Amino acid sequence: MTTTAATSPPPTATEDPVRLLIPGFLSPETCKELEFVHRSCGTAGYRPSVVSTSLPHLAATGCGHLLLPFVPIRERLRDAVESFFSCHFDLFVEFTGLVSWCKGASIGWHSDDNKPYLRQRAFTAVCYLNSHGKDYKGGILQFQDGEPSSVVPVAGDVVIYTADDRNVHCVDEVTEGERLTLTLWFTRDSAYDEDPKLLKFLSQTSWSYKPADQNSYIPLPASDNMYWFSYDQSGFDIRCARVHILGFSFHASNDEKSNSASVAPTEDPIELLGKPLRLGRGNDVFGKIFANSLHALQVVQFYYWKAPELAERRKHTTVGSETVCYPTIQVQQSSGTELPLPCNHGLAQTIFGPYGNAEPEFTLEWDDFMLAAVMWENYSDELKRKLSTFLPYWLSSETIFVVDSSEITQ
Repeated sequence: MTTTAATSPPPTATEDPVRLLIPGFLSPETCKELEFVHRSCGTAGYRPSVVSTSLPHLAATGCGHLLLPFVPIRERLRDAVESFFSCHFDLFVEFTGLVSWCKGASIGWHSDDNKPYLRQRAFTAVCYLNSHGKDYKGGILQFQDGEPSSVVPVAGDVVIYTADDRNVHCVDEVTEGERLTLTLWFTRDSAYDEDPKLLKFLSQTSWSYKPADQNSYIPLPASDNMYWFSYDQSGFDIRCARVHILGFSFHASNDEKSNSASVAPTEDPIELLGKPLRLGRGNDVFGKIFANSLHALQVVQFYYWKAPELAERRKHTTVGSETVCYPTIQVQQSSGTELPLPCNHGLAQTIFGPYGNAEPEFTLEWDDFMLAAVMWENYSDELKRKLSTFLPYWLSSETIFVVDSSEITQ
C-alpha cells in the first residue's frame, strides 16, 4: 500500500518528521472485526469514561485466539513507523490495545512519554475504527505545534507520531457515542517488549488445545469489578449494557422463575453473569443456554457484525437462488425469567447508545441469530486452530509474527 500524508507536507531536509496521517490504512471489514472484539471483550478502562481491551486481557480470559486479527496489523504499523521515521534500530511493540472513549472522556495537553514510567515510549500509532460525526461527536485529536494540527477521525485512517514533546497533543471531550481506536506504542528498549508477556499468557492458556477439544474457545469472564462502569455516582455492568442497548436481556438458564426472591441473600446478583444463562428479547427467550454472559455477549456482537451478510443470505434464500440450512431453534415466553441485575440501563443508553449504533431499528430474525451462533463457533474454532499451529513458532522465536504458510511443517 502506498502511504502518503493527507494534510502534512513532506519534511524538508533540515527537519525531522514528527507525524504522518495515512488515510485508509485499515479496511472497513478489519475495523468491524476489531470493533466486534472490543464490544464483546472490553472492560472498564484506565481513566473515567473509557473502555479498553488489551491483548493480555484477551489471553487471560480464554480469548487468546482473538489476538490473531491484530498480528498482521502490528507488523504493518511497525513497518510504517520504521519507514517514515527512518529507524535504523530494532523497534518493539510496547502495548497494543483497543480503546473506546465514551461520553465525557477527554485528555488535556500531554506527550505520550510524559511520565517517568512511560519514558521508554518512542512512537505512537492510533488507528481509527469508527468515524467522527457518524458514530460519535467530539473527540478531535489536536496537536500543539506542527502539521497536521488536528485530526478528525475517519474509520480506517491511522496517525503515527513521535511520543516525545514534539507531539504534545490533547483529545477534545466526547459528547455522544463511542470513539473507538486501536492504539500501539513502540519502544527501542527490548525490556518493554509486550510479546514475551503475551507468549507467557498464551502458553499457559492455549498450548493444550487439540482439535478434538469441544468449546475450548468459550470465553471466561474476568472478575466482575473489571466490568463495572462508574459514572457520576452511578454505574452499570458493561456486559449488561452491551446487550441491553441492542435490545437483549439476560435470563435464567432453567425453567424456574428468577425473581429477586430466588437469589440467595448472600449472593451478589452480578455473580449470575458468570453462570449459565439465556438471552431474551422482548417477550421471547432464546432456547440456547450460554456458558456465561461473555459467551452470550460475543454471539450478540457477532450477530450484529454479520447482520448484513445474514440478511443477504436470507434474501437469496427467499428468491430461491441458493439453499441455506438454518439450525432448529426454540423460543419461549420470558415471563419471570429475567435476571435481577442491578444495572442502570438508562445511563448505559446514554453512554453507549443510541448515537452511532449500527442498525438501531434492525429487525431480529431468530433463525438468523441461531445461524450467527453457529458461525461464531466456526469463526472462533478456526482462530483457535490457527493459534495452536502458530504458537510453537512464536515461542521458538520469542516474538509474535505472521507465520508464512510455507514455513509450517505438517
